[in-house]
Amino acid sequence: MRMLESSATFLRGHFSRRIFTIPTATLNRLINDHLRDDGLVEARKLFNQNRTSLDISTWNTMILAYVQRGLMLEAHQVFDQMPVRDVVSWNTIFMGLKKTRDTESVLRLFIDMRRSGLNPDELTIPAILDAISGPGSKVLVLQIHTLAIRLGLSLSVYTGSALLRGYTSLRDLRGLERVFEEILFKDVVSWNLLIMGYMKLGFVEDGERAFSEMPERNIVTWHTMLIGYINIMEMDKARDFFNKMSQRNVFSWTVMINGYVQCREFKVALLLFREMVESWSNRPSHYTFSTVLKACAASSSLLMGRQVHSMITKRGMACDIVLSTSLIDMYAKSGNITAASRVFKSMPVKNPASWNSMIGGLARHGLGVKTLEEFERMVQCGYKPDQVTFINLLSACAHAGLVEEGEKQFMLMGTFGITAENEHYACMVDLLARAGQLDKAERLIKGMPFEPDFVIWGALLGACGLYSCLELGEVAAKGILRLKREHPAAYDVLCRVHGEKGDWTSVMELRLMRNTKAKKQDASSWIE
Repeated sequence: MRMLESSATFLRGHFSRRIFTIPTATLNRLINDHLRDDGLVEARKLFNQNRTSLDISTWNTMILAYVQRGLMLEAHQVFDQMPVRDVVSWNTIFMGLKKTRDTESVLRLFIDMRRSGLNPDELTIPAILDAISGPGSKVLVLQIHTLAIRLGLSLSVYTGSALLRGYTSLRDLRGLERVFEEILFKDVVSWNLLIMGYMKLGFVEDGERAFSEMPERNIVTWHTMLIGYINIMEMDKARDFFNKMSQRNVFSWTVMINGYVQCREFKVALLLFREMVESWSNRPSHYTFSTVLKACAASSSLLMGRQVHSMITKRGMACDIVLSTSLIDMYAKSGNITAASRVFKSMPVKNPASWNSMIGGLARHGLGVKTLEEFERMVQCGYKPDQVTFINLLSACAHAGLVEEGEKQFMLMGTFGITAENEHYACMVDLLARAGQLDKAERLIKGMPFEPDFVIWGALLGACGLYSCLELGEVAAKGILRLKREHPAAYDVLCRVHGEKGDWTSVMELRLMRNTKAKKQDASSWIE
């Protein structure tokens, strides 16, 4: 600030009050000084007051300042006012649009750039490719690749790396390998992207071969291989690879733990976390703790969850929204709804995910009235519910027998612009069927905008067995069997229906099918 004040004093002393024109070099320095002090408003004021002193560097500086702060509307306004643009101007605006994933605007501007007579450079092509790459962009990627070859840019490591990412997103193995061969000087980033492409496309042996052929590796290389094994569920290979790593950081451990969580090997994930804490000096990150809490929640490991919570507190780690939400989920799924509520109330800032975790926890504990009350508070606090919120609400109403409230919430979904999906209809069928309103449940199923799935038929079938409604039970059982789902309850209901009719031949056939095709799931419990 002292530098800015002295600059202003200097300017006041050396320029006339009637004709006050700041030299371009001085103006650029002052604007940069303001931007370094996060004085965007002051920088823009200087920019507007000295239009005659602006050069192309000044314009580019202001565009970059807005892009870096995510203010794309303002960046566009400055860009559109530019009397002359260079490649830096275009690259800067492309860099901002890349973050917004606005493919249409990127392509329109790229066409304008070409029409202006300017050729893209090795930084333009990556910005364009990263903005448009995706499953439906094959033609565009091929056209940009052709242009890069024609301009001699495909040999560049920057352009080549972007093309490698583009062909990986298209799942185009030949394109991936062709681009890699075109790169003149391949660095570790190029090799890492090739390996990532192989692993993502499922060509594990090619990825392993590229790994062994690399002239040099970094920790990103090891992480790329590790994530590749995990993504294809090759956990034994992933663990062997992890054990061979000479250097591990918090990301290495977290990726491995998260891999076990993804593969539902929760106990192994918790054992690995314990090994990390005991054998590794650096601290686990917020994401590590969040991943471990997810394993605790999925395995209802309340004891381990409490230990993790204690570890977070003792290390003086601030609980952000993600970590607090993980704690709520863990306590709720492990049977301690009181602790979950305590964590939720202690949160200074909440988001829809934290509200959903609390509402879902109350619903799972059968606290229907409290679930509805928490939902009311969520809306009053200005948070918009989503599809998950209403699944939790309808499930709570079903378990608590709150039929009228459930119907009210189901109708309320449209008010928030939410369309009912399979899960919502399944909850409503379960709600009505549990209450014995089977005719209403049947009418709801017939009025659905899509075909009922196994869960919906299963909810109806269970209630039909409970209320001995064999005719409707037969409809539900046949619906399940049409979906090629061999469920023993479906055969039991059909046996009862045909037994009532005296069709014992069909009963014998159904019992035989039940014993050979349908396997009853063994009972189990995750609660410690």
